[in-house]
Amino acid sequence: MNGRPVHVLGMLPDYPPCGVGSFVMTHAMLRALAARGHRVDVVLADRGGAPYVRDGVHVWPHRDKADPFRFLPDAHVIVAHVDSAARAVVLGETYRVPVVQVVHNTSASSAAALRRWPANLTVFNSEHAARALAGECGRWIIVRPPVDPAEYATTPGDAVTLVNLSAAKGANTFYALAERFPERRFLGVQGGYGAQILPAGPDDLPNVEVIGHVAPERMRDEVYARTRVLLMPSQFESWGRVGVEAMCSGIPVIAHPTPGLRESLGDAGTFVDRDDIDGWETALRRLLDGRRWRAASRRSLARAQELNPAQDLDTWCREVETIGRRADAVARLVR
Repeated sequence: MNGRPVHVLGMLPDYPPCGVGSFVMTHAMLRALAARGHRVDVVLADRGGAPYVRDGVHVWPHRDKADPFRFLPDAHVIVAHVDSAARAVVLGETYRVPVVQVVHNTSASSAAALRRWPANLTVFNSEHAARALAGECGRWIIVRPPVDPAEYATTPGDAVTLVNLSAAKGANTFYALAERFPERRFLGVQGGYGAQILPAGPDDLPNVEVIGHVAPERMRDEVYARTRVLLMPSQFESWGRVGVEAMCSGIPVIAHPTPGLRESLGDAGTFVDRDDIDGWETALRRLLDGRRWRAASRRSLARAQELNPAQDLDTWCREVETIGRRADAVARLVR
């Protein structure tokens, strides 16, 4: 790190070990700042409990609405989600602390929040999100959800896997395929959000194993090491971090062609409309063929390497350092 360290205050609804992709992404960004010698404190709006430190990031679960005020007098920059942007911007203006807003989707509410609560810097998680919403904000950059291949690479297993058994993530497609492949093992991983659709009983689909929610740091060993093909029949994905994580092990991904999944998976993905069950069956049968699986696996590994996060994280850290040091210099002049 060159220059004075900055103090970063994160204002977020939740944080890992919660496995929601947006929070996993933000942690990867904040831990990169901590690794460069900066102080990072994160206050949570929705989850209580005891304080903890994760990869150098100090996390302060919710106690009361006064939580951020303990850190604001010394903070140089606030990092917030769209969900918490309104309060972050108000507090930033009050305490003269610049705000960085992380945006994970292209919804109408995100666009409205960008217009109503403008931040000093907006961070989009994909090119398609930036194209859709960059006109609503000032300075912006793209930081794709950081996935380090070295943290996820393992030897693939033999299961056909879906992560998050909600209707929106494609649980119905998952179970329909399990019925069509009774000889194949299917693995369902309960998600951290959304109503989960579970088999009626142990004899309903005997080839389906359902496990509970898995923390981000255990995904490699408990999910990807058991997975042959990953399914992502999601109604919406702004990026699709789980698919990128799986590709780090050469696991092919079949996905519904959302803009985010098309961008993240690239030519390595196999795309089928989520309502076309016959199409999903055909795609899965092809990928379960050994020769075709190996070819798809090579494409997946190559795509994971293309998405190496080092450059995005360096850009992110430099932007935050510039904003934070400028705020620190102004504060020193005012004193």
